[in-house]
Amino acid sequence: MPERRTVALVTLGCARNEVDSEELAGRLEADGWDLVEDAADADVAVVNTCGFVEAAKKDSVDALLEANDLKGHGRTQAVVAVGCMAERYGKDLAEALPEADGVLGFDDYADISDRLQTILSGGIHAAHTPRDRRKLLPISPAERQESAAGVALPGHGPAEEAAPAPVDLPEGLAPASGPRAPLRRRLDGAPVASVKLASGCDRRCSFCAIPSFRGSFISRRPSDVLNETRWLAEQGVKEIMLVSENNTSYGKDLGDIRLLESLLPELAEVDGLERVRVSYLQPAEMRPGLIDVLTSTPKVMPYFDLSFQHSAPGVLRAMRRFGDTDRFLELLDTIRGKAPEAGVRSNFIVGFPGETEADLAELERFLNGARLDAIGVFGYSDEEGTEAATYENKLDEDVVAERLAHISRLSEELVSQRAEERVGETVHVLVESVDDEGVYGRGAHQAPETDGQVLLTSGEGLSVGLMVEAKVVGTEGVDLVAEPLPGSPGCSEEAGR
Repeated sequence: MPERRTVALVTLGCARNEVDSEELAGRLEADGWDLVEDAADADVAVVNTCGFVEAAKKDSVDALLEANDLKGHGRTQAVVAVGCMAERYGKDLAEALPEADGVLGFDDYADISDRLQTILSGGIHAAHTPRDRRKLLPISPAERQESAAGVALPGHGPAEEAAPAPVDLPEGLAPASGPRAPLRRRLDGAPVASVKLASGCDRRCSFCAIPSFRGSFISRRPSDVLNETRWLAEQGVKEIMLVSENNTSYGKDLGDIRLLESLLPELAEVDGLERVRVSYLQPAEMRPGLIDVLTSTPKVMPYFDLSFQHSAPGVLRAMRRFGDTDRFLELLDTIRGKAPEAGVRSNFIVGFPGETEADLAELERFLNGARLDAIGVFGYSDEEGTEAATYENKLDEDVVAERLAHISRLSEELVSQRAEERVGETVHVLVESVDDEGVYGRGAHQAPETDGQVLLTSGEGLSVGLMVEAKVVGTEGVDLVAEPLPGSPGCSEEAGR
């Protein structure tokens, strides 16, 4: 009997990429591949790249080169690039990085096993010529669902219409359910997992290239989201995080822009699940009904990942975005009026072309009034293919760097102050690690990896996946220190709220 082929998946970038990697893992395992954690133990290392900003692209290239260094020193025979950077640059990446034995785009995902076998056998699969994926689906959202059958949508399942479900799947592999439900294999045992709500984006922010290589916005059907969530809960997942490029648009191509409001309570009722968290919300698309559901539904976290990007009106208009400082503060007041302990995070770009000192001061005014739990700050840099890259009133790099450092320092002070405001609060902590360094988890206001964590002062009887009720007794920057309350672990049926 021939030795089974082995593959390792190395994932960079956002939670959406993590979902895509688990879909690739599911496809490969269903076709007889063995999944291994360490690229040095794999016949082929598949690097799921990020193509969003320059730093992420550099990390992707470094990961590919690192995997390439394994060749000739162990089992690794080939290194293959997939993901956003591979999709965005295609043959140009293949020519610039000959160390990669293959550069596969989204259209290759359905045949990933054959592609890798060809590469391992010494064959060549030509990298694709990049194209604007926004043109693959109709302009009208209402016409997209019927047209999507022939378009590769990572995280949505097979592109072919009415694809048959595989039989005799290995244990732990998500069964296909419906024509566009993906196979999925979890790549870790964490108690939290992301679930993709949609792909693509219809917004045209002048600094962002994502729609060009991720395509137009298209929702997954609620039944597929529910079935995948139920499977994840059966695998021991306690919290799901709903991800897409813009969750507030969910359902618009299914005929109901308020579909998220009805889906969230259904997800919260899935057996075994303790938390439902929604990420990637557009401030300009927030509506009263969605705020109500996010702040009042048991097991749905009052968590708001709001993409503000700036608050000065002139800068926002140049970004092709909407809002201003006062309207954003009013939105936050509305949220906290319904859920005073709600978690709020956001990202901001400083040094955008044309940004004045007055604009920067306006952003400072917003940050000082917003009381955000987590803040990401980025200095502007040109992204090829974007409208902003053509703007003439660019700031000098040293000015951008100075403003980035200034707002970053301010942000660190503000999120530390916000954490201190939570001293004395009761938090429900999902335990994520128990080791010699301590017991760590996250409260309702903290998303995985981005928003800090909670250090529990006692670990007696605790294990990963438990929900613990605790009182915040101190802070370490953005992180909280909390003391488990008598009776923990174990919370009421509304644990996590």
